[in-house]
Amino acid sequence: MKILVTGSKGFIGKNLVAELRNRNYTDIFEYGRETDPSLLDEYCKEADFIFHLAGVNRPKDQSEYMDGNYGLTSVLLETLKKHHNTCPVMISSSVQANLENPYGISKKAGEDLLFRYSKETDAKVLVYRFPNVFGKWCRPNYNSAIATFCYNVARDLPISVNDPGVVMNLLYIDDVVEEMISALNGNENTKGDFCEVPIVHTTTLGEIVDLIYSFKMSREERSIPDMSDVFTKKLYSTYLSYLPETQFSYDLKMNIDDRGSFTEFIKTNDRGQVSVNISKPGITKGNHWHHTKNEKFLVVNGKGVIRFRNINTNEIIEYFVSGDKMEVVDIPTGYTHNIENLGDTNMVTIMWANELFDPEKPDTYFLEV
Repeated sequence: MKILVTGSKGFIGKNLVAELRNRNYTDIFEYGRETDPSLLDEYCKEADFIFHLAGVNRPKDQSEYMDGNYGLTSVLLETLKKHHNTCPVMISSSVQANLENPYGISKKAGEDLLFRYSKETDAKVLVYRFPNVFGKWCRPNYNSAIATFCYNVARDLPISVNDPGVVMNLLYIDDVVEEMISALNGNENTKGDFCEVPIVHTTTLGEIVDLIYSFKMSREERSIPDMSDVFTKKLYSTYLSYLPETQFSYDLKMNIDDRGSFTEFIKTNDRGQVSVNISKPGITKGNHWHHTKNEKFLVVNGKGVIRFRNINTNEIIEYFVSGDKMEVVDIPTGYTHNIENLGDTNMVTIMWANELFDPEKPDTYFLEV
């Protein structure tokens, strides 16, 4: 299948082309502002499906709205008619096509042109009225509030929110691309004369801003956003894509002593915390027990032994562990336990605890194994 994508270097276009390639579509005609206009004739002659994503939404002069959103559509359709190519055409319109502003009027004109073309030629047309779309590769400080907020917050730049109560309907770019590829395969979601992306997220501007600031703080707090919330998950992925390239990494606080170190990595209120424990050769750590707190130990480098004793008995249980064999050891409640490095190198253990450490209620009681 030969696929023409206009606006291929734009936000939606870049994501679409990347995923088409992931799915082994190889004949993709990319058409954008930098493309030689004469190539459009060849592309329209050969195309089996067209994603018409090119458009204008932030022109210097309002007359450019009609030129970009209506004029190019007209040229595209006339070129198809010239070659008697009635392949399906998908167009990205906007919910603003219902509004009497220059942008909306130009988008509505493009829609109407496409519907008339369909009646004239019997070609299949798919008109999507997108609300706000967010995700990676969207241009910040242009026409996307989320892109601007993510970019600025990640760089400690100010943002402006006039009314945090404004309700926004949002599409995530991966959901948009998934729907577009479904349309390519003849499985578009329709509603009346129009098509739509079935997954829409509705929230307020204030809630979006609060989430983005919480993402920034999560590094300092060593926390992870609530990934069970679908919108939070998508917004966090978007935020990370706007990190400055010099700030992909961040430091953790290592608690170091003569035995080795202990470093908290991830802390969550509902899934506990993950830490990294490093023990020097011959060192034993632990010798304590818990009422309710429980842990999982995973030695990833070195070798050692984890010892247990039910505090009501004298029997000692031993589990020999090594980074050569990935083995998780559960630490049950009511058992005093320790871990000893039996090797000649540092032993590295990933430790998970079911709850965050609370210095006011540590639930940790010293007792030799």
